[in-house]
Amino acid sequence: MSSGDELASAAATGDAERVARLLQDGASVDAVNRFGRTPIQVMMMGSTAVAQLLLGHGANPNVQDSTGTSPLHDAAREGFLDIVRILCSFHANPHLLDMWERRPVDLARERGHQEVVAFLQSL
Repeated sequence: MSSGDELASAAATGDAERVARLLQDGASVDAVNRFGRTPIQVMMMGSTAVAQLLLGHGANPNVQDSTGTSPLHDAAREGFLDIVRILCSFHANPHLLDMWERRPVDLARERGHQEVVAFLQSL
């Protein structure tokens, strides 16, 4: 398993201890896994500890997949306000558009996540 796969796997399962260990051992925070995605793109959305670790080690909060979806799009769509706040505190761009020309706030609004909508509109 490549270091990108290992770190992405740890991030996806919310294993903050393993993420910290891999980063400490020199894993590249923006290494792509075998599916072409970075750990921040596949992290368990409810894991604030993993988000803090990855972003604190320089993960790019504005990385977009082939559809233009960023981690902020994902967090906003699913209603993870704490993750939205953390991403924004590390300069995630709330104005990025996906391929359907939707911003993260648009996805939060579609799903009825009013706290997320209010936060993103306050930026």
